Amino acid sequence: MRHDRRMTTLPVGPEVDPTPRPLPARVPIRGQYVVLEPLHRRHAEELWQAAQASDDSWAYLPYGPFPTQAAMTSFVSELAVQHDPMAWAVRPVATGEISGWLTLMDMQPKNAAIELGGIWFSPRMQRTRASTEAMFLLLKLAADDLGYRRLVWKCNALNAPSRRAAERLGFTYEGTLRAHMVPKGRRRDSAYFSILDDEWPRCRDALIRWLDPANFAPDGTALHGLAELRG
Repeated sequence: MRHDRRMTTLPVGPEVDPTPRPLPARVPIRGQYVVLEPLHRRHAEELWQAAQASDDSWAYLPYGPFPTQAAMTSFVSELAVQHDPMAWAVRPVATGEISGWLTLMDMQPKNAAIELGGIWFSPRMQRTRASTEAMFLLLKLAADDLGYRRLVWKCNALNAPSRRAAERLGFTYEGTLRAHMVPKGRRRDSAYFSILDDEWPRCRDALIRWLDPANFAPDGTALHGLAELRG
């Protein structure tokens, strides 16, 4: 329903479609380089193996590293049944082995806003086509399939790799919330980034072009970077 423009003479934001967006479904998503499987307790053993000798990869997450396989299984079992965040396990096609997880979270259907976060990729999966495609598939689900207008990325302000990843994907830095959280007993400032609906097509098209097999040399090196492809 449109609001009466005569209600105020003060400046207000532009009108947008206020229809609440659908929530994502817990279903598998298949790409060229990766399959996203709804996280399940059965993934815990493979995740435990992927997590060996990877303590630094948990530094900026509010959980982990896990001291035992039982501890990881307990965590995965709990995360797997939540609807916000909703988690997918990541299975790269090249290895066939579950190598991490990622989530859609802080879902706000009425505001058409949703966050890509809770990302943990094992070292063997970092900086691979599979990792980029895993993130792209959930962004595409949120923006194209479900119609979310605001895609969010937040991270510990000290997490330089996460900030670089956000910028690489095309997110715009919005600002930092100071003393935002207290994970693992430490103060955390959170850096916020976003992609809006009118910015998404350029980001999406660049990601599609980057992921094209033709963009890679025989040694696996990308011929064109995402920033270059966004123009």
